[in-house]
Amino acid sequence: MDRLLAADETFLRRSFDVARSAVANGNHPFGAVLVSGSGQVLLEIENGFMPDRDMTGHAERLLATQASKKFAADVLAHCTIYSSAEPCAMCAGAIYWAGIGRVVYGLSEHRLKAITGKHEENPTLDLPCRTVFAAGQRPVEVVGPLLENEAAALHADFWQAAV
Repeated sequence: MDRLLAADETFLRRSFDVARSAVANGNHPFGAVLVSGSGQVLLEIENGFMPDRDMTGHAERLLATQASKKFAADVLAHCTIYSSAEPCAMCAGAIYWAGIGRVVYGLSEHRLKAITGKHEENPTLDLPCRTVFAAGQRPVEVVGPLLENEAAALHADFWQAAV
C-alpha cells in the first residue's frame, strides 16, 4: 500500500474516532483532524451542534476557524484536514479561507444526504467540495470519498434516532 494512502487511512480513522466522541458528547457524528505536512496532529474537533443548537457548528468549520487563528498561512498550506464526511459548502469555504491545502474525507455529501434524508438538524447540501474549491483562486487538493462504508457506519441509525 502506498505510504500516503496508509497515512490518509490512519488519520481518517482518527477523524472517525472523533466523530464517535461527538456522539458520546451529545452531538452529531462528525469529526475533523488537522495534520501538519510532517504528519503531526495539530487539532481535533468534534461537531459542535450542542448545547446551543448551532447549525454552523460543523467540525470542519470549527477546525478551520481555530486553525486560522493558531497557525501561520505557510503552515496551513501544507496541512491536511481529515474529515469523517465531505465538507459541506460552508465548511469548504472555511477551509479555503483558512488556507488549508489538502482535504481527505470519508463519507460523500451525496451519500450523507441519502442517509439523513430531510432531517431538520442536517439539511444536507448535495454539493461536492471540489466544486466549491474549483471556484477559488488557489488549489486545494481533495481525496475522497475514502473508507466510505466505515464512515457511513458512523451514521447508522443516528438520524432516525435523533428525530
